Amino acid sequence: MSYTVLVFVKQVPDTQNITGDAMKPDGTVNRAALPAIFNPEDLNALELALQLKDRYGVKVVVGTMGPPNATAVLRASLYRGADECILLTDRAFAGADTLATSYALSCCAKKYGKFDLVLCGRQAIDGDTAQVGPQLAEKLHIPQLAYVQDVLELSKDKIKVKRTIEGGYEVLESPIPALLTVIEGNNPRPMNAHRIMKYKRARTRSELANDHANANYTDAEFLAEEAENLRGRNLLVHEWSAEESGADKNRIGLAGSPTKVKNIQSVVLTGGAAKSVPPTDGGIHDLIHELIEDHTLG
Repeated sequence: MSYTVLVFVKQVPDTQNITGDAMKPDGTVNRAALPAIFNPEDLNALELALQLKDRYGVKVVVGTMGPPNATAVLRASLYRGADECILLTDRAFAGADTLATSYALSCCAKKYGKFDLVLCGRQAIDGDTAQVGPQLAEKLHIPQLAYVQDVLELSKDKIKVKRTIEGGYEVLESPIPALLTVIEGNNPRPMNAHRIMKYKRARTRSELANDHANANYTDAEFLAEEAENLRGRNLLVHEWSAEESGADKNRIGLAGSPTKVKNIQSVVLTGGAAKSVPPTDGGIHDLIHELIEDHTLG
């Protein structure tokens, strides 16, 4: 049996480089002021999907919502082993909170059609809410399995997973289709040199138009031919606007976002006083008693 796995990923600002210019007056992130990276736990979700591809031959389709340059994380997904990619891009999507984002991604999934699994990273480092995955499962009316470490078994009508809980793990079964949020722990594979050479020319419609703008090749018919040429070589990254995805513009972007960010800041934890403990039985004995007395232990 063939399976299709949708993996939703996000290009995020590198939160280790927060500056005073990182936030706009309207409370949205100034992404131009920060370097963009592949959200770390989304890489874990992609890796889990690729492991399923290795084991079961699933088709891996990666989608993202973002500006045109978010295609970079889609190409990075192709370099690692993804089969197909989708970019949701439209100014109307800008400024979305988790509610609006999950709605837009649900429109993407429904437009794509039949799928067996949806995988997301547990959370994105630019928000740390862990809300998009559960909200997306609700909008797609499918069960969700959170904090997934590994897939133990996939059959035609169910999936068995191992997920982390406090103090241990659980093994759960669910009917499919289902949504999994994936935590860090697997070791995402590096980009494959052969696939880099093959997919480095993968483009969206917008990138094609931009590539040929300076050469005055802006004719719509010419660009359509170029897109078909890329499609035939499996190098066309699907690009859907809000209208093409079937999204209600009142439910996306700032218009569909009840959450507004008041402020962001970079919190740096600094070390306190250090104490040297002699590597002797007496030194360890004294340390243990000191920790007991200040209630760190016991």
